[in-house]
Amino acid sequence: MSKVTEMAKVLSQEKLAEGIYSIWIQTTAAQSAVPGQFVSLYCHEKSQLLPRPISICEIDKSKGALRLVYRVVGKGTDEFSTYSAGDDVQVLGPLGNGFSLGGEHPIVIGGGIGVPPMLQLSKELMNKSVAVLGYRDNQLFLKEQFEQVADVYVATDDGSVGTHGTVVDVLRQEHITGDVIYACGPKPMLAAVKAFAEEKGILCYVSMEERMACGIGACLGCVCKTKHEDEHSHVHNARVCKDGPVFLAEEVEL
Repeated sequence: MSKVTEMAKVLSQEKLAEGIYSIWIQTTAAQSAVPGQFVSLYCHEKSQLLPRPISICEIDKSKGALRLVYRVVGKGTDEFSTYSAGDDVQVLGPLGNGFSLGGEHPIVIGGGIGVPPMLQLSKELMNKSVAVLGYRDNQLFLKEQFEQVADVYVATDDGSVGTHGTVVDVLRQEHITGDVIYACGPKPMLAAVKAFAEEKGILCYVSMEERMACGIGACLGCVCKTKHEDEHSHVHNARVCKDGPVFLAEEVEL
């Protein structure tokens, strides 16, 4: 799939929850993007040299647009949160490898800012999936959109909504089962989901969250440990930005 660098146009932006923003951008990257991929956005402020990788939340090929949902965590994403319709933003993408769609009874799992990249996947699974979403509290961003395409269960850290606990607690308490799991979220969550999948004999794909610099596999700043030897570095590493961010759970150490 081709990736390009271009000046994209902001179509709209809204605040979904405290520190969480949703931005639609018009970009040619939408034509080849698939669920699980990401784009890198460059700041206008030139002192911020490195682009910020943001997962793709939704894809609208008819309008040539991508929806990105992100959390403000630093100067770069804080700048992005000030953008409004008509603004320009430099984009590189689409980047990375996406999910392989399959399974008769898929389970989609997202935790925290790992929730947004699972929405387009749920849409493309065509109402077959169960979605288990993990949040810190009752700010359930994107929950309503998931409910349009999947059967939704919620876990919250503080117990304010749904199950008080983790996404794996939901899987066990609700006796949720399937033939393939897709998960994105913090590494402890992914490790727990991987262990659950192995216990139940379920095929599992994980989308890794790592700090990235170049976003194209050149700097080796986002490597993770794997079973297989990397042809580039000749060690048991994989580049999350280029070889991932989606991996078979059994292939990576969590």
